[in-house]
Amino acid sequence: MKKVVILCASPRKNGNTMRLLEECAKVLERESVEAEIISMADMEIKSCIACGQCEGSGECSQDDGLNAIIDKLMQARGFVVGTPVYFGTARGDLMSALQRIGMVSKANDNFLSRKVGGPVVVARRAGQTATIQELLMFYLINDMVVPGSTYWNMAFGRLPGEVMDDTEGLETVRRFGENVAWLVNLID
Repeated sequence: MKKVVILCASPRKNGNTMRLLEECAKVLERESVEAEIISMADMEIKSCIACGQCEGSGECSQDDGLNAIIDKLMQARGFVVGTPVYFGTARGDLMSALQRIGMVSKANDNFLSRKVGGPVVVARRAGQTATIQELLMFYLINDMVVPGSTYWNMAFGRLPGEVMDDTEGLETVRRFGENVAWLVNLID
């Protein structure tokens, strides 16, 4: 299936991170790749407890909504995550989600292997590149394919909607979306 799951880690349903990811999704759809944005705004994601119960089951033992996302990821060809930068890093609940998703993948035929995707980040002033690096470790350790763009996948904005004034950031994320779609279309 030509589908990319996009996970938005912003606690604000219509904040800058969501708006930036919507731009990415528009490009994917234009390039004939289905894009589904999932908001974590109402979720309370717990950290991995290393219980090992995901081994062979295809799901996490914790019941907080993450298994529904894992099910979608198993069927998708791509996975993009977006987060606001808080205190110089990605949101903690996103990192908890990614660690659990990675653990379930490793325990179940490495279902993330060769999926296409990458991180998108938004901040008011600083911390974007450190956050991108932090998130790239998830992609690389899970044997995923990360396309580039014309710059780092980041944009600036603090108040809701300000990200739409960052022309370079928007163009960078749109190009990233084009590259994700190009690779997904090549693979399928």
